[in-house]
Amino acid sequence: MEQVHIIGIDLAKHGFQLHGARPDGSVAFRKKLTRGKVLGFLESQPRCEVAMEACGSAHYWGREIGELGHEVKIMPPVYVKPFVKRQKNDTSDAEAICEAASRPTMRFVAVKTEEQQSLGMLFRTRDLLVRQRTQTSNALRGHLAEFGVIAPKGLAHVARLASAVADPDSGLPETVHELGGLLLGQIAGLNRKIGELESRIRDGAYEDEEARRLMSIPGVGPICASAILAFAPPMESFRCGRDFSAWLGLVPRQHSTGGKARLGKISKMGQRDIRRLLIMGAMTVVRWADRRGAPPGSWLARMLARKPRMLVAVALANRMARIAWALMTNKQVYREPAPVI
Repeated sequence: MEQVHIIGIDLAKHGFQLHGARPDGSVAFRKKLTRGKVLGFLESQPRCEVAMEACGSAHYWGREIGELGHEVKIMPPVYVKPFVKRQKNDTSDAEAICEAASRPTMRFVAVKTEEQQSLGMLFRTRDLLVRQRTQTSNALRGHLAEFGVIAPKGLAHVARLASAVADPDSGLPETVHELGGLLLGQIAGLNRKIGELESRIRDGAYEDEEARRLMSIPGVGPICASAILAFAPPMESFRCGRDFSAWLGLVPRQHSTGGKARLGKISKMGQRDIRRLLIMGAMTVVRWADRRGAPPGSWLARMLARKPRMLVAVALANRMARIAWALMTNKQVYREPAPVI
């Protein structure tokens, strides 16, 4: 029997479906294994390619299987779906993973290190707490609006709601005072936890050389730099800066045919956390330029003179992504370009 060339694994919590294929594509084996038997079985197999989808626990299994000497290939699930034959089940999924990984033009996901995933967990935990704080403040504002206490949106105006809850002469029922205090305490606790996490992110960013290099870009702060380091694959895997911005979804969506280029809004087909932070940072730069003025003759000044502010911010985010790729691949820091006279 010929040697197994590639093994496709349909990951799960407990039951894993494996599909082995020979170099000619024929089926070598189909197996269903429990979680504890996967590594033992793969260790007994000759060194080959092991493919799986980029889903929960994929990077953990990628690291563990890579230590056995196999070549690990992880693919986005959307690229595997077209290879599923007829009905969807674990056996068909494992076979489809095998088939997709054997394509010469397939794109793969780099296996993340434990440090990257730890930094990503730190970032996402902060993001979760920020969302919870926003939800709690919105709930408090909505409840108090039913009793005639009105405040604008935003955390900056929570103090107005807090003063109404704390005022015994505000005319609010006792239950509203009690529950309002409970929600305000929740907001205060979330503020404290978010501040602690942001301090950890900031301290880690200033200690990391790559993060300091990214933070030299106007509009990129510690949180954005940490997100790029946590969620982006090695920059050497991209041929150019535009490939990185396309991976983030910051390039126009195409619907071209017959030699006619039709470009629309940005595709948003990529890593949304980095994309969101880059656009937020770019919007800060645009607002600063509105107040203080952009350098005469600069790219930003020329764009602001003829384009809407939000469009300029998205274009600037694309530019920032390409600059980030250049700085990280060339090991340099950002230098302000000379204005065009």
